[in-house]
Amino acid sequence: MDIELAEAVAGVREELLTAATRGAGADVEFVVGPIELEFAVELRKDAKAKAGFKAWVVSADVEAGVVRGRTHKVKLTVTPRLPGGGDVVVAGSADRPAGPGDVSDHVGR
Repeated sequence: MDIELAEAVAGVREELLTAATRGAGADVEFVVGPIELEFAVELRKDAKAKAGFKAWVVSADVEAGVVRGRTHKVKLTVTPRLPGGGDVVVAGSADRPAGPGDVSDHVGR
């Protein structure tokens, strides 16, 4: 399965927004700090892209079968901010049971 690097980063952004929405009004808050993302990517020519190429995230099983020189490690550190410049807050209830809860809708994404 091919996924563009921009799409992978957008997925992380969406998950943070989902966490913030689910925790709205809760007893315990967490300010989201710097997030480090690391991807193995393959650069491919793309006539439609302004720079002439796009970066595609490579899964671990595909990476093992690709010639070593064709994949690159990309490490990004991002610090989420709200549009007005404020911190992103993820909250949770103090009496919430331990663990991630029901993650069945996230399995296999």
